[in-house]
Amino acid sequence: MNLIVAVDENWAIGNKNDLLIRIPADHKFFRQETTGKIVVLGRKTLETFPQGLPLKNRINIVMSTNKDYQVKDAVVVHDLEGLFEAVKGYDTKEVYVVGGESIYRQLLPYCDTAHVTKIDHAYEADAFFPNLDEMPEWRVTADSEEQTYFDITYHFLKYERIT
Repeated sequence: MNLIVAVDENWAIGNKNDLLIRIPADHKFFRQETTGKIVVLGRKTLETFPQGLPLKNRINIVMSTNKDYQVKDAVVVHDLEGLFEAVKGYDTKEVYVVGGESIYRQLLPYCDTAHVTKIDHAYEADAFFPNLDEMPEWRVTADSEEQTYFDITYHFLKYERIT
């Protein structure tokens, strides 16, 4: 499976249930990577999407511990076993974990590729992604040219699990 995330220099991903910054090129990259694929996300992440609706042109799998939780046009699972059952039969290269913090942490051990937009700035934050630079099993295998959005610089990085 893949992960896709935007992080600041402290590996922060959000604050008060919202993104730290909205960078159009990052959103475009996200759309290019995930359209036509399967996205796995938590309920709180879904609620941050426009109108709280699943992403179009993707299979949305929402993880929630609430057994009564349902959402139109999405598959709801309640645990890892349910998730793995839902993605059975799909190529794992087509599955993208898109957040939030608890979903990333639960699924990181099952992922082998991470697409990270690394923003050269520190934001006030209350949600974080595990720091892949401190994990010996993860290596940067691709790095874009430096990008800019107003006065913010960032890079698109690809990390791969070294087995």
